[in-house]
Amino acid sequence: SDMEGNFRISVSGPSSVLTISYLGYLTQEVMADNVVLTIKMKLSSSELDEVVVTALGIKREEKKLGFSQQTVKSESLSQARSNNWSSGLKGKVAGLSIISTGSGPLNSQQITLRGNRSLSPKGNYALIVVDGVPVNAEMTTSGSSSAYMGQDSPIDYGNGISDLNLDDIDAVTVLKGAGATALYGSRAANGALIITTKSGKKNKGLGISFTTGAAFDKIQRWPDYQYKYGQGTGNSSNAQGNQYYSYDNSADGTSTSGTSSAWGPAFAGQNFYQYDPTLQGQSAERVPWQPYRDNRKDFWRTGITLNNNVSIQGGDEKGSMRLSLGNQKNEWIMPNTGFDRTTASVNANYQVSSKIKLGSTINYNTRNSDNLPSTGYNNGSIAYFMIFQQPNIDLNWYRPIWEKGKEQIQQLHPFSSFIDNPYLIAYEATNTLNSDQIVGNIFANIRLAPNLDLMLRSAMNTYNQTREQKRPYSINRYAKGFYERQDVFKQEINTDFLLSYKKDFGQRFSLAASAGGNSMNYKYRRTEAEVTGLVVPGVYKLSNGASAPILTLGDAYKKMNSLYGLISLSFSDMLFVDITGRNDWTSTLPVANNSFFYPSVNTSLIVSEMVSLPKTIDYLKYRLSFAQVGNDTDPYKTQKYYGQSAFPSSAQAVTVLYNDHFKPEITTSFETGFEIRMLHNRLTADATVYESMTKNQIIDIPMDFSTGYSGAVLNGGKVKNRGIEVSLGGKFIDNLNFKWNANVNWSRNWNKVMELPEGIDGQQIIGTAGTASIIAKVGGTTSALYGFGFVRSPEGKIVYDNGGLPAYPDEIQYIGDASPKWKAGLTNSFSIGNFTMNVTIDGQYGGKIYSMTHHKLAEQGKLNSNEMGRAEGYIIGDGVIQNPDGSYSPNTKKVATAEYYGRYYRRANIESNSFDASYGKLREVSLQYKMPKKWLKNTGLQSVQFSVFGRDLAVISDFPIYDPETAALNGNTILPGVETGQMPSPATYGFNLSLTL
Repeated sequence: SDMEGNFRISVSGPSSVLTISYLGYLTQEVMADNVVLTIKMKLSSSELDEVVVTALGIKREEKKLGFSQQTVKSESLSQARSNNWSSGLKGKVAGLSIISTGSGPLNSQQITLRGNRSLSPKGNYALIVVDGVPVNAEMTTSGSSSAYMGQDSPIDYGNGISDLNLDDIDAVTVLKGAGATALYGSRAANGALIITTKSGKKNKGLGISFTTGAAFDKIQRWPDYQYKYGQGTGNSSNAQGNQYYSYDNSADGTSTSGTSSAWGPAFAGQNFYQYDPTLQGQSAERVPWQPYRDNRKDFWRTGITLNNNVSIQGGDEKGSMRLSLGNQKNEWIMPNTGFDRTTASVNANYQVSSKIKLGSTINYNTRNSDNLPSTGYNNGSIAYFMIFQQPNIDLNWYRPIWEKGKEQIQQLHPFSSFIDNPYLIAYEATNTLNSDQIVGNIFANIRLAPNLDLMLRSAMNTYNQTREQKRPYSINRYAKGFYERQDVFKQEINTDFLLSYKKDFGQRFSLAASAGGNSMNYKYRRTEAEVTGLVVPGVYKLSNGASAPILTLGDAYKKMNSLYGLISLSFSDMLFVDITGRNDWTSTLPVANNSFFYPSVNTSLIVSEMVSLPKTIDYLKYRLSFAQVGNDTDPYKTQKYYGQSAFPSSAQAVTVLYNDHFKPEITTSFETGFEIRMLHNRLTADATVYESMTKNQIIDIPMDFSTGYSGAVLNGGKVKNRGIEVSLGGKFIDNLNFKWNANVNWSRNWNKVMELPEGIDGQQIIGTAGTASIIAKVGGTTSALYGFGFVRSPEGKIVYDNGGLPAYPDEIQYIGDASPKWKAGLTNSFSIGNFTMNVTIDGQYGGKIYSMTHHKLAEQGKLNSNEMGRAEGYIIGDGVIQNPDGSYSPNTKKVATAEYYGRYYRRANIESNSFDASYGKLREVSLQYKMPKKWLKNTGLQSVQFSVFGRDLAVISDFPIYDPETAALNGNTILPGVETGQMPSPATYGFNLSLTL
């Protein structure tokens, strides 16, 4: 048609049917029984009346909501598959932050919304709800696995959300603010992700769907290693004054192979006595001095993940059912690591009578792994070996693993006994896992009266893991080996009821009221048994220990009862008001304060229905929300108690000073925003401004051991978050031959510590890894990075000491903030015929990240950035020295190159090893082809779809190590702003094939 809607068409006769469609309007079919037709199209309300799953699983029309939310459909999540479903959300939701550890194939992630509210690192996780079942997203690790030189390295075993089957997810609704999540109570003080799984479709008969695919992981980004100079300290010179290398003592001089540094001779065609792998010792003759440029890269392999899923679904007017079975087999980029995951799900409901509907959803998964990698800056981590590997050492020299004649007794580490053999780490020092999880519910919807319904539901999340850590003889930390078995059990049972009443009063006013309650019971149990020293090498049983096993037990129980209510008012389908209230009674707070109430009020105003707006505006909505959400804490902080100690002892007093009068944590939030749709829904915009204040923080602080306690529980402090979120959408081209849609998300959060609890001496340490710390101070943020830096003159120049080396500062200083200034994402979708291409780009601006890996590589001369001063043998530092009278003059002191870099990039200098955390990523690219239905006639197939995809294909960043989008796995927490022994982050390429019968 033309711009006025006029058209002319030839038809075969008056019985012909014309189908008229236009973007933003209802499609109509009319008989061609007149020469002249006048067709008045009606504005489509499908988008305006889109149904959204909100708190407690209550389905609401989007226009009635007075708070911000975004929904990501399964198609968008699965365009470029990842081992962790939550990766599909990156760049697609404003205000959502997903921090990855890059610590293995499971790639556990910390999900937060609208900044950090808590001074506790574990107090900021968003709630994850699967079909009404809360799922615990916390991680559990072994006792001493810190990111920096702990007794053992951290291991990413995954958490309660790692194993959800992507093929079972129908949609993820992100509820961002307290107004959206108030009905969930304290569990959702940090927002919530509501996951709805797929169900059978009514009136569709029986359908079978099969999906298969493969994904390949390939490392594409590496540190800028240098291969011009080899192993050495820079101080080894022969009689002629030339620098030499000698594996052992030789005619050229004493051994230089024991150092971890690469300040040795340049590769210039010399011959030196070097390592001979056939002798497992020094070569009999001098051999060419040469670099091995792939002596890190060759350790890694191309990872592969195979995905297969089959589902059967069906339904009629009485009910529906869906059964699903899936398998994911992963071989990760590190040799001998990966997992095998199997999932099964049932989603069924049945209308027993006109008044009773029954249903159940059960999701089961089991995951097994013969080995998961250790990570962090620790001898047992492969990342540690990558740091200490030398340019002149062939990786293949390590492949025998054991010294000749000492198999299973003494590992082969030809150069430094401080560095474990990489193949020993991969094949002998294994971390096995067997995991089982059930997430399910059973419910009944009962019609008590024409306007009165009752929902009854019981839900359970049970999580059980068995882990083993096996350490062979001669590994650095355990000369005679080590074995540990760990059993972790978590269970949460929720029982709910919800009574709902709806009533229309005339055509202009309606009322919906709900009242309900919840009883939550949580159990946690961890049992660890370990033996240090094995009688028989390679036999990993507790009975093979050289001494009695050390047994560690941990138990926690928590109970919460709640009552809540919701009143929803509608005026003329233009003004909507929701009023909620919830009261919790928790077992973890003192009796005097264990009951707390919090309300919320949410308002939605459809301005476009109330006033006349320009024709270009189809829809304009204004929303306003005020809410409070209470929060409790972990159990056993209100009274003194005794814990179980290692065998053969029985009990011991816990050394944390209890607090029997602290109050619940309260978050008060306010948000306002608008949503607009224009040009027949071609352009959309959503903007939100929010502010929240969290007070009565419940935090643990360390104490001087002279007090008789190691720590105390304090109550107090305030943290404020303010922010802006913007989402834009456009349907720029929409015709039969070509479609182009685009969506942009942008968010910025300002975080500020307003108060700290009384008793804290000016700061609260959020987390520490190595010499870097995240510290909260009044006026600062909860993600401020602190550590030693440079001493600087009033003009900002680096101050050098009299020896020409950077001066040592007396105190730690503020380095920067680990949180970015803003985050953004852009998704484009292009369709031509049956082909669809989706491209997602996302990134962040600002933030700081400290790199332990960079510190060590730069200190040891292993980066191309160490080139300055190499040829000359000395460096004059760019800066000043302080004169006795307090004035400053230029530094002119020459310092040996190795000595200069060793001081400049020393471990304690957080400033010189910190970098801008800004990045831009080509996050996802996918190309899908849907086979035309006419090709499928007489095949029995309803649809066939094939796709190829890529994930994390390119990155733009100043971060010099693998990936700026990382954080330290530090025990059972994820510490942002710090990189300690990072694993490489691969790009992923893959394909999927989907068939529906």
